[in-house]
Amino acid sequence: MHRFLQLALDLFDPPPAPEASAPSPSRVAAGDRQKTPVVPAQPLDQLLEPARFGHPRANRESVLGTTRVAYEFRRARRRNIGFLVGPEGLTVSAPKWVPLSEVEAALQSKAAWVVRKLDETRERARRLDSARIDWKDGALFPFLGEDVIVVLDPRQGCDGGGQLHADPHSLPGVARHTLHLGLSQAASPAQVRDAVQAWLMRQATRIFTERLDHFAPRLGVRWRRLSLSSASTRWGTASADGAIRLNWRLVHFRLPVIDYVVAHELSHLRVMDHSPRFWETVGTVVPDYPQLRAQLRDEALPPW
Repeated sequence: MHRFLQLALDLFDPPPAPEASAPSPSRVAAGDRQKTPVVPAQPLDQLLEPARFGHPRANRESVLGTTRVAYEFRRARRRNIGFLVGPEGLTVSAPKWVPLSEVEAALQSKAAWVVRKLDETRERARRLDSARIDWKDGALFPFLGEDVIVVLDPRQGCDGGGQLHADPHSLPGVARHTLHLGLSQAASPAQVRDAVQAWLMRQATRIFTERLDHFAPRLGVRWRRLSLSSASTRWGTASADGAIRLNWRLVHFRLPVIDYVVAHELSHLRVMDHSPRFWETVGTVVPDYPQLRAQLRDEALPPW
């Protein structure tokens, strides 16, 4: 990224113990006392139900340490066994010529990595769910690392445009920014969400342009075109012709995190790979990029 037998789904539960036959009354002496059989104590890890992960299209199952994983198994035209952990769970792909025993052995060898990634994916899904926004008057959303309160204000205009207001005297722990949208109180959640997104995308264009202009001269490169992305797996891309593509949702993060992504993409105009020289280039303008990169990975953003 090997010699354990892959067990079928219905073989993971142990077979029921054979029933003990009761002694014949004719063979029990009148003075004998029937004693309650002593059952040896089971280890705690056998009494506890193992943690479970299930893929909606699971067709095989394995126990990885103390974790039971039901996963989707595919035969594919590939040279080796592959493991993919996504929002739905684990998918294992293998060439047609690889026996199931070898697939199971490879899975066991990757057990710690698979379980860790499944745990991380489940935790991320939980955080995303908790970050889900109820789009209405008074809703909160993050902008540049701070909470902003949505205010539906028809006086703002009928085009749904937004105006950001700041309260310098707000109490600690209370959002000091409000976004006034030109929508009535009867606006649907979709209308509110779309108006907020449109405002955020306008801010993204402005902020990204400013940061590109700031870092490009320091890196000795020239960028030629900026476009916004809504990709679910990439925060940015750079092309050799100077075209930069950045995910508009970056404006949810603090400015230092945005700066890391901008510097990352501009650095690709000098080094078009992720070699040590590339990371050295990023570090010349964003020395603390490892910490910022971790924040970008771990932050739970509202699902759109």
